[in-house]
Amino acid sequence: MVDYKIAREHIRNNIKPITDILNSYLRGENVSEIEEILRRVGRGGKLPEWYENLKNGSSMKNLDGKTIGSVIEMTLVGALEKNILCQFNLPKLEINPAKGVDIPGLNLGVKSPSENFCTSEPFFSAYERILGNENDSIVLLTDYQTAKKNPPPVRIQIIKSEYLYGSEMADKNLCFIARKNKEMLFSLDETLCKKMLQFLCFVNQSDWRAKSLISLLSHLFEGDIEIDKIINKIEKDFHKKKAQNIRKGIIELDESELEKIIKIRESNQKVYSIINSCSDWVIDNHKDFARMPNENEWNRFLKSPLDGKIGMSFALQWRYNFGSIFSDNRTIKIPLNTNEKLPLIES
Repeated sequence: MVDYKIAREHIRNNIKPITDILNSYLRGENVSEIEEILRRVGRGGKLPEWYENLKNGSSMKNLDGKTIGSVIEMTLVGALEKNILCQFNLPKLEINPAKGVDIPGLNLGVKSPSENFCTSEPFFSAYERILGNENDSIVLLTDYQTAKKNPPPVRIQIIKSEYLYGSEMADKNLCFIARKNKEMLFSLDETLCKKMLQFLCFVNQSDWRAKSLISLLSHLFEGDIEIDKIINKIEKDFHKKKAQNIRKGIIELDESELEKIIKIRESNQKVYSIINSCSDWVIDNHKDFARMPNENEWNRFLKSPLDGKIGMSFALQWRYNFGSIFSDNRTIKIPLNTNEKLPLIES
């Protein structure tokens, strides 16, 4: 019986040589050795239309992001089967994103952002924002934005690569807050913990009140004095922002938004007040759309390491931002000590 977990771990441990092999194919080197694999995973058992161009090292036809993603996925399968996974005697791999994962035979996703670090993916559940995916992913940062501006022949290359476990495909900042509060909040009141999870998954961080509540959640168990200091700062920020909006002719912030934050300062049970204010925000902004976590999502949350590494926002689709793992060659350490301060993350 094939142990796919061991196969995936082998891929993770060999991500650098995999990237080197993939880049050589993308430069048109030895592409013929994976011709039969590309034919098998191609539509209708035929070689993709870009094959000859790739083999000859010339500019690929229809140089758009979707085509490049397809080229990378198929060529990656060739690189894995031909060079990396031979020892595992696996069934032949296929590419089938319709099954919810790009390479279902390995339960492995493939993400190929360009220099803006972003990709968009189908939206299934808001709880993916904290729980991540149920499959691991290879993230391949391409030079597509630069390459398409160059004179032909245009050859796409992988600049950097990372292997992310499923739980790491979640929002870094929001996971930090969830991890910091989970144990103490669960001990205090399980329902409050569920409300926190719901808010973090559905929150719109560009909304003024939501952003203020995020700040308070970041210091939830640091005492009433600290909470009051933060609310005082939020109040000053509100009046400053309101004055700026008036000067710019922008619609003013509604005073009722500030009043909902001020009520927390007046409360004698600030933890309860903050969490219930978060729940109120969800109801005010999402109505019935923002359901509470189901049993499976809740159990995954309780077991999760909450070690998200990327940025995530959503509209009709997820927008993944991989800047925190690729920009300036920095990998920001996820603090495990809940007394550590919230890291600064690029927006």
